[in-house]
Amino acid sequence: MASLPARTRRPVLPILPALAGALGLAALGLCAARLAVLLPVGLWSAALTGENRSVVALVFADMAVPRLIVCWLVGASLGVAAVLFQQVLRTSLADGATLGVSSGAALALAAAGVFAPSLLDHGQEAVALTGAGGAVLLVLALARRAGFSSVSLLLTGLTVSLLCGAAGAALAVLNHETLTGLFVWQSGALVQNGWANVRTLLPRLALGAGLAVLLVRPLEALALGDGAARALGVPVQWLRGAVVALAVALAASCVSAVGVIGFIGLAAANLARLTGARTLRQALGWSSLLGALLLWLTDEIVQQPFVFRGNLPTGSATALLGAPLLLLLVLRQRAADLQPGTPPGTHRTAHAGALLLALGAGLACLVAVALVWGRAADGWQMADPEILLLRLPRVLAALGAGGMLAVAGVLMQRMTGHPMASPEVLGVSSGAALGVVLLFFAAPSFPAQAMTGAALAGAAATLAVILLLSRHAASRILLGGMALATLFSACASVLLASGDPRTAVLLAWMSGSTYRVTLADAAICLAAAVLVISGSLLALRWLGLLSLGEAGARGLGLATGRARVVLLLLTALATAVATLTIGPLSFVGLMAPHLVRSLGITRPLQQVAGSALAGAGLMVAADFIGRTLLFPWQLPAGMVSALIGGPLFLWLLGRRR
Repeated sequence: MASLPARTRRPVLPILPALAGALGLAALGLCAARLAVLLPVGLWSAALTGENRSVVALVFADMAVPRLIVCWLVGASLGVAAVLFQQVLRTSLADGATLGVSSGAALALAAAGVFAPSLLDHGQEAVALTGAGGAVLLVLALARRAGFSSVSLLLTGLTVSLLCGAAGAALAVLNHETLTGLFVWQSGALVQNGWANVRTLLPRLALGAGLAVLLVRPLEALALGDGAARALGVPVQWLRGAVVALAVALAASCVSAVGVIGFIGLAAANLARLTGARTLRQALGWSSLLGALLLWLTDEIVQQPFVFRGNLPTGSATALLGAPLLLLLVLRQRAADLQPGTPPGTHRTAHAGALLLALGAGLACLVAVALVWGRAADGWQMADPEILLLRLPRVLAALGAGGMLAVAGVLMQRMTGHPMASPEVLGVSSGAALGVVLLFFAAPSFPAQAMTGAALAGAAATLAVILLLSRHAASRILLGGMALATLFSACASVLLASGDPRTAVLLAWMSGSTYRVTLADAAICLAAAVLVISGSLLALRWLGLLSLGEAGARGLGLATGRARVVLLLLTALATAVATLTIGPLSFVGLMAPHLVRSLGITRPLQQVAGSALAGAGLMVAADFIGRTLLFPWQLPAGMVSALIGGPLFLWLLGRRR
């Protein structure tokens, strides 16, 4: 559990103040040097008092100094919010990013910008708070039936986050001119133009921190368990609701002011706990301080002229610097805090064969409809032979990519023993995408086969790290995988922010569109799918034994090292080819195995076959809907698959008891 015990007289460990001091000194040194270059130290006072009205003095007083203070306020607010989330939900992975706060606020602002711009006339905070609150309420409502376990919260939170992100991306694709500024805002740019955000955030942080301090004693009682807290007179449900509302308000106010700043709250809260904060009061204080210092240091590094000429958004850099830090802390994480738990729908059905036939028949119907039916200028109609030949590559590519990602999800869940393991969640897709991005920037020209090699190398390297973590404790892979996914996504964002003209091609590919897939590309994708599925079927015994755990598999005579290497290569191949075909955004690798398991299909053979059929069906349906729903405009298949599968997956999670 992440809840801290009741107050104790033991002081914090010396490493915590030392860490804060080191972060503060580093940030202070960079800040002082940068501001001294902007304006000599002797002129600072005159600039702040308004006596010096030169352009440089105005930049110093109305842009540089407000940005510095906003860094402190946002970092401290996110640190406090993360501690509150973690204390009341009893998991060290609870944070605004993992519970859908940031993505919900971002979606609400994007939707308001498109459908009701007048709502933004009086500020963004109310809209952001509504979106964030709605996302968190949905997460908590669905996770309640599972007793707010770590896995249920994170499954639901990540699904809601992905769903909101996909919906926001769809709005941006369809309203590019209207939402151009949204891309900059979502990246977490801290550029200020006056003191308005300081005046907004300061009273909110003061009020939120004050309320958090007042709630320390009942929250400490809650850490003893719901029964003990009720015996002490604590209204448990009201307390949980009030604390979650307070944390959401703090996080949403930050999002509305500066955009999405990822990883700061999560990293600050975990750093404080793992380096010596023994009580909730200490965790609140030190997390707010560490959050402010981490964001300050990151922003100072970003503003150095050698870092993309000082134009890199701070939000991208926070993940780039915070993810490796959190990854190192994974090895100290208590295994009991992230036990995988029981995945949804683990009952076994006696009608698996009939269900597989139904899935196969449904897939055949979907493929037929996607090939021969569509929209044109004069309405819905059957396709001519020429049009059918044009559609065939994208349908076959979606079929193969969806099936491969689903099988990769099954392999990863069996290898790691964790129901949340999938190429998308644990960063394997992001690793494959990063390999391709690095290839684009490292080589001015390259053959098409090089992209497959780069994606395969990125996916394999990521999988190797994940399996290394799972050998120490399978329960650690979730936090480590999230850190890897965030790190790779941040690396890709940093490279894409460089302004290189090649980034336009990369952005089109990363959106997950099958528009440019050729028949040769589709043939390669299908061949890889046949290879991956065939290899998985040959490894059914391994999959069955690995699900028993490392010790159990070895006890039954399995050479686990060799089995993991073979399965790793199959998973890397599936993820690499699928990512090259439909981009890194799909979520099929997580959803399809869970959809099949919810039907009671749990044996390795049936699960591999069922997941392949379900994943292929999801992607074919996504490609068809993306092509026809808003004709003549098209939505990328990867994006649509998240919009289709996300609500379906949430519905299945809500059925759990």
